[in-house]
Amino acid sequence: MEYRSQRIAYSYFVIALLLFGLQVVTGLWLSLSYFITIPQAIVDAFPFSTARAMHTNLLVLWLLLGFMGATFFMIPEETKRELLWPKLAVVQLILLVGTGVAALVGFLFGWTQGKPLLEIPRPLDVVIVIAALMFLFNVGLTMFKAKRWTVTQGSLLAGLTFLSVLYLFGIPFYKNLTVDWYYWWWVIHLWVEGAWELVVAALTAFMLIKLTGVERKVVEKWLYVELGLFLFTGIAGTGHHYYWLGAPRYWLWVGGIFSALEPVPILLMVFDTYRHMKESKLPFVPKLTWTYLVANVVLHFVGAGLFGFAHTLPMINYYTHGSQVTVAHGHLSFFGAYVLFNLTFFYFAIPRLKGFPDGQYKEKRGYWGFWLTSLGVLGMSLAFAVAGVLQTYLERVQGQPYMIAQKPIRFWMLIVFAHGILMVLTGAVIIISHLLTLKPAKA
Repeated sequence: MEYRSQRIAYSYFVIALLLFGLQVVTGLWLSLSYFITIPQAIVDAFPFSTARAMHTNLLVLWLLLGFMGATFFMIPEETKRELLWPKLAVVQLILLVGTGVAALVGFLFGWTQGKPLLEIPRPLDVVIVIAALMFLFNVGLTMFKAKRWTVTQGSLLAGLTFLSVLYLFGIPFYKNLTVDWYYWWWVIHLWVEGAWELVVAALTAFMLIKLTGVERKVVEKWLYVELGLFLFTGIAGTGHHYYWLGAPRYWLWVGGIFSALEPVPILLMVFDTYRHMKESKLPFVPKLTWTYLVANVVLHFVGAGLFGFAHTLPMINYYTHGSQVTVAHGHLSFFGAYVLFNLTFFYFAIPRLKGFPDGQYKEKRGYWGFWLTSLGVLGMSLAFAVAGVLQTYLERVQGQPYMIAQKPIRFWMLIVFAHGILMVLTGAVIIISHLLTLKPAKA
């Protein structure tokens, strides 16, 4: 760690990890609800919709806190100066955590807008916008004051700015329900398959430069490709969501085909860096960090790219849209693209924040966490996919009512729960405890 203000990142990482654990627990409760009958008294007190709102909003919050912490770690090193207002970053964290707590408690009492993934009530939206402006103001002015621009900084700032602007489109209610859902997809899709892709690409480039010592131009050239694909495929890819919205039919084909290209630049960036390291015979250390990084790239490409492409082709998506197939794609792509990225960055940054020599740490326990969690999510996603195909056939081909079609699916939801309880929960606990108690390699 070269700059004192980088220490702020650690608080973001710790809170993000704790929220990650809570998100996994709520996810297990949701899967439990699919294969056993929950007593009505419990359902009345804690409805499925409330648990789902908690699960999805916890996911968004802890990922965003991870991105912000990673940004605060990266910016001083990239700009070669301290963060402009470290205390503002602390205030921002307090605001975001306070908003998260208020939202979770509010969900329990029915305080919600009702929009999936955007359930947070209007007053809390205002607080989030304020916190986002503080974040952009702090990071952006630090870059401008330093006057030391790099492609990595530019890509990161573009992604963060776009992310913040998009959130504004999801705040109002639009009288026309079609228009309301149209802008809802702008936020959901262009966050996940647009702005977040830029942010992750920039932060991945920074990690690769620091981990490998490979020339910056080797890594950064792929950021230009990422920016181009974001402007082309990311925006056009929104079209694969436009079922039943009255949009022209060609959007389904445009969206279904182009959205699969979004993970390609990150895959090529890491592959190109790997090739240069092999040629120069540089060691891949720490090995666990590299394991996470490679898994991040592979599962990002498989979950968001290949799985997404197969699922979003119009003739398939017509039947599977909104089914458990969507859930399978969502779990694998989010895990591969963003969960593994955050965990990779935590394993990269925390040893440096703690001053470990050469960023080396004891890795053994971390491998258990990695494999249990990865295999657990993969098993869950495959079980969700089988359940989704079965659901699609029963409901949308045979025309069975929703509740009748759920009975044959229960076995596969039991498989989902089993992977969750045996692997995801266990693996997540190991990962969280390992990261919070990291020890230097030679201690």
